[in-house]
Amino acid sequence: MKLIIAIVQDDDAGDLIDVLTEENFRVTKLATTGGFLKAGNTTLMIGVDEKDVDRVLGTIEEECKTRDQVITSPSPIDGATGVYVPYPIDVEIGGATIFVVDVDKFIKI
Repeated sequence: MKLIIAIVQDDDAGDLIDVLTEENFRVTKLATTGGFLKAGNTTLMIGVDEKDVDRVLGTIEEECKTRDQVITSPSPIDGATGVYVPYPIDVEIGGATIFVVDVDKFIKI
């Protein structure tokens, strides 16, 4: 048995969970926050048999596409203390960060 831990963008989480549950996979959703953009994301924990790992990874790849987004980041004005002017930055969001780990013991009560 394997545990797939997938960290996905909040915008992708709902559709991904729907598709996974339609394929009869059990999914546990955890609300988390990313460190870089300080934006909400979702961590999914999916317990699967080893033979199903590639199928789940393929589903995640299909549902969680990367895309560009413009965010504003404050920058200090030279010579002025405490004055910030926002400027746009292009960042890539979406996709997924995935960990696949072995499960020593699975208990369902």
